[in-house]
Formats: sequence, structure tokens, C-alpha cells
Amino acid sequence: MDTPDYGVVFLSETVGTTLLLLLGAGVVANVILAKTKGFGGGWLLINFGWGLAVFAGVTVSYASGAHLNPAVTFGLLAAGAMPFDIVLILCYLGGQLLGAFLGAVLAWLTYRNHFDEEPDPAAKLGVFSTGPGIRNYGWNLVTEIIGTFVLVFVVIGFGRAGDPQVDAPAGLAALGALPVAFLVVAIGASLGGPTGYAINPARDIMPRIAHAVLPIKGKGSSDWSYSWVPVVGPLIGGLLAGWLSIPLLPILT
Repeated sequence: MDTPDYGVVFLSETVGTTLLLLLGAGVVANVILAKTKGFGGGWLLINFGWGLAVFAGVTVSYASGAHLNPAVTFGLLAAGAMPFDIVLILCYLGGQLLGAFLGAVLAWLTYRNHFDEEPDPAAKLGVFSTGPGIRNYGWNLVTEIIGTFVLVFVVIGFGRAGDPQVDAPAGLAALGALPVAFLVVAIGASLGGPTGYAINPARDIMPRIAHAVLPIKGKGSSDWSYSWVPVVGPLIGGLLAGWLSIPLLPILT
């Protein structure tokens, strides 16, 4: 990619991540909040909903390469697949964080009445952020590392298997909107059970902040004691995928 247009990158990541969280948090709300039409739709509906949320987010953030995830940004940096440009990195991260917050707020507005009718504070928090089935911080961290490693490693591998002469921004867009959607569904269906598969620090921390600040009736705790796991785990997984892609995924020339 030539000299980046920082404003375009920031806007693209903001728009894409907003749509990602609106649809992703939205499908969770539809499945777990009281009196929705999709109530009780189950884990696979959530998996497919998140996969299609990624599809939509990638489609509209083509201009930035569709990172949509700090773990992807840092993984690509570790792999040498994007320039070490501090301003560019901040544009990616800033857009991802802002978009994740905005998307969570829009999902709350969509289901405003259902949040009021839902008696379980844990269900309300579950729309915004992830939580473990069995709380064991060490093993929950391992789960998030592995899930994010798969995401970033496959994204890098797909990009390297393509045409090295194509001048396009590195990111989820390099994989293509539909393949990356199926990848996210696969990760959720296969590896998501223990923690709810955040695999994206922005996806978890910013909606959790939204949960904390929004006037949600009977919302209870935002579970800050767990909040570091879906941030640290994905960052470690993304960096490991980037570093290990250098010896394990040779670049075709």
C-alpha cells in the first residue's frame, strides 16, 4: 500500500467495527434476552450471527484492509505484513475501539425494551461482553490465545498464498469477506465454548465499557475482574500467530 490516508483508515475501521458489533451484539441479544423473536435460538445461531457480522464489517471496511481487531493489527505487524507507522497503528486501533463502542450502543438501542424486561443481569452483560463457562483465569487465557492464534494465522496464510503482486491493504479483507465469516463461525463452533470466544480485545473491552456507562435497568456488575482475559489473550494470540507465520508460512514469490 502506498502512503496511507490516515483519515480513511480511521473512518473505515470505525464504520466496519461499528457494523461488526451492532450485528454481533445484536444476535446475542436476540438469542438470550427475554421476549425477543429469536429467544432460545442457541449457540449455533450466535456463531453464524457473529460470522455474518464479520462478513458485513469486512465488506464495508475494504479501504483499510478490514483489520477490525487489534489482535489482527498487531499480528500483521509481527509478521512484517504492514509498516511500523505509529500514526497508522493508532488510526487502526482508534477506529476499532470507537467502532466497538458505537456498535454496542446501537445494539442496546435496538433492544432497549428487551433489556428492561430481562430479569437476569448476567444475560444483559452477555450481550456486551464475553464470560467463561468455568472461571479459571489461566485456562480462560489459554483458550483466548488459541482461538485468536487460529484467526490471525489463517488470515496471514491466506494472504501469503495469494498473488504477492497485488497491492492491497493487509487484513481480514485479504482473506475475503465470505471466507473470514466461515472462519469465525468455525472458531466459535469449535473453540468458543469455554470463554465465548472474544478473539478481539476491542470487541470485548469497549462494549463492556458501554455496559458500565449506559442506563441499563438492573444491569448489575460489568465483571471487571475478568475483563483483562479477553484483552490480553487475543493480543498474545495475534502476536504469536504473526511471529510464527514467519518460519511456518513461507512467502511465495
